Amino acid sequence: MGFLVLIVRIMGRISTFRSYQFVLLLAATLAVIAFYYFGSERHSFSSTTKRIRQTQANTNRNDADLTVDTRISHLPASEQQRSEELDVGEESDIFRSRKGSSETGGQLYHALMMFTKVDRSRSLQDKFRVAMLSMVKLAHFLEGEVLVLHFVSDQASQELGQRMLEEFLQDAPFKYEIIFHDVVELTQKLFPIVEAMQKHFSAGSGAYYSESIFFLSVAMHHIMPESLTRIVQFDLDLKYKTNIRDLFQEFDKFPPGAVIGITREMQPVYRHTFWLYRKENPKTRVGEPPPEGLPGFNSGVMLLDLSAMRASTLYNQLLKPSNVAKLAEQYRFKGHLGDQDFFTMIGMEHPELFYSLACGWNRQLCTWWRDHGYGDVFQLYYGCDGPVYIYHGNCNSPIPDD
Repeated sequence: MGFLVLIVRIMGRISTFRSYQFVLLLAATLAVIAFYYFGSERHSFSSTTKRIRQTQANTNRNDADLTVDTRISHLPASEQQRSEELDVGEESDIFRSRKGSSETGGQLYHALMMFTKVDRSRSLQDKFRVAMLSMVKLAHFLEGEVLVLHFVSDQASQELGQRMLEEFLQDAPFKYEIIFHDVVELTQKLFPIVEAMQKHFSAGSGAYYSESIFFLSVAMHHIMPESLTRIVQFDLDLKYKTNIRDLFQEFDKFPPGAVIGITREMQPVYRHTFWLYRKENPKTRVGEPPPEGLPGFNSGVMLLDLSAMRASTLYNQLLKPSNVAKLAEQYRFKGHLGDQDFFTMIGMEHPELFYSLACGWNRQLCTWWRDHGYGDVFQLYYGCDGPVYIYHGNCNSPIPDD
């Protein structure tokens, strides 16, 4: 309105001006018009951009054509196409980064880490730094092979993780790809599958939606594409002492029927958890130390043969709520460690589903149970002969220096 009043006043005075004054006045008027016009357009563009970004952030990533993909590609077109044929990122991939080049048909080695709430924890950031720097330092892959690193993350942790990984991987001597998965979307897929079992293996008194992600390894074969056949899941609090490629060769040692490779628990955790069952069955091997006992498993390092998990009728039967409840009742089991508890419980009944990784692949360092009632038997569980390939600083235990 003020702009129109200004124009009227200007036109009312035109007749009193000479021609050259009229030209100057016209130029000034056009300048004012340009200012208002372009200033308004800048504001409109900024607002529109903001709305677009908000829309992208809230977009359902199952709509393939609307996927936000901020990949940084260093692979040739043929290699990118081969990787994308996995469709790993079609639903939950929110970031990709690649480095390197190789011939079409090279092998992909998939590794996954949980990366949630890392932005809020300096301790987790420090552990991630130790893990990644030690991995990168010792990792070597053959020509044409690519290490695919998957991270399950919230948005804030993803942004931090991208910056950290740029630093950690800048001198990586191998080809790699980075994929971030949205923790909210994976939880939505997991919850219907694992809801019933959570009450048996969670710290709370009931099944909690937010805790479903701690059962990712249990049902990963259901929510990842069938083209993804093998993956290794790692905790963040690790330090690698050897070439990580060697761990993937352990898949080839799985006996028939085995679907998961995992290391034994190195504390009397399950001696304690199965206390009632052990009391009722005094001659049981359940919860007893190695080599003759069944000490349970530790999920810090796990080899998941997703193809074998999909094909195993036995394993998938054990996921059914009725069978979970039956075993929990049979073993008087109530745990709080998520997937680790589930694998330990079914492993007591069906050890053939598991390939026993050497203890050196997950050398746990926590000694909490030594000082909490089990000092007399602690060393029977804690001992680990042979070389150490990966240190696991569980329960915030310090990891030895190089």
